[in-house]
Amino acid sequence: MSANQKNYYDILGVAKDASLADIKKAYRKLVRQYHPDISKDPDADQKTSEINLAYNTLKDAEKRAEYDEMLANPFGRAGSAHGGAGAGGFDPGQGFGQYYHFDSRHFGDGQPFGSGDFRFDDIFSAFGHAGAGRQQRQAGPVPGEDQHAELSIDIAAAYAGSERSLSLDMPTLTADGQMAYERKTLQVKIPKGISEGQQIRLRGQGLPGFNGGEHGDLYLKIRFRESDALYVKNRKDVYQRINVMPWVAALGGKTAVDTPAGRLSINIPANSRSGQNLRLKGKGIPAKEAGDLYLIINIALPEIQSEADRAAWQQLAEHYGVKG
Repeated sequence: MSANQKNYYDILGVAKDASLADIKKAYRKLVRQYHPDISKDPDADQKTSEINLAYNTLKDAEKRAEYDEMLANPFGRAGSAHGGAGAGGFDPGQGFGQYYHFDSRHFGDGQPFGSGDFRFDDIFSAFGHAGAGRQQRQAGPVPGEDQHAELSIDIAAAYAGSERSLSLDMPTLTADGQMAYERKTLQVKIPKGISEGQQIRLRGQGLPGFNGGEHGDLYLKIRFRESDALYVKNRKDVYQRINVMPWVAALGGKTAVDTPAGRLSINIPANSRSGQNLRLKGKGIPAKEAGDLYLIINIALPEIQSEADRAAWQQLAEHYGVKG
């Protein structure tokens, strides 16, 4: 390593005595910043690879200890421990340099990953097979590691179920044990009634094994895409804000509302107030035990667009004893 070459701690922007929690925090911040789908930096791909490589080394206690030893004694024999440069020095392309690239550009409906539909946990963090070099030297088959990520879906998808296409470059091993990448399109079925935090398992879509070992699995943890007007509590109870005209709130009556459960006819009680909840039992996420749907009343005032509108509001004010 040359005097002006950044070490892994410099790349992540952490101190050499940083805790694992600090390393993970720094990594997540950087990988979001330089994600190729959202970064405008022309070197985003290269920087992301460097960040991944640094993280995969420092998050593993054994590999970090070996790396620290190499930093302390760059001209020692640390490289030979990894099948690297031997006594002449440490070759960062060997041992520590084994990581996988997840270059997925689109997920379902042509939306980029940068839109927030898909968040990498272990997956973009690493496609780094901890101790891959050591595992290759073990006798017998070694299974590949499982990988984990989060997938955002519309709340409506949990009501009816859905299917998405996931295109990505998956790591694979050639017959001679070299790393290669294969473009795959995976069909992800989102079952009806899936709740927040549930995982979808894609068997055999994790990291490749060694010596004939099976591939690991890919786990997609579901989170709902929410807004101030539509969100989920307790994993399956849905809350939706609805606009109600003042006269409907005052007098009560039926009104039609579009909800994730479909278009429903709702009875608005007389003298309803903004912020009041209307509970529709069993109309939440249709899990094994269905959640409830809570409609949050928001009294929407119509705009004054004419003198007739102004006169009507003035008459209302006078009726309730409010002077203009």
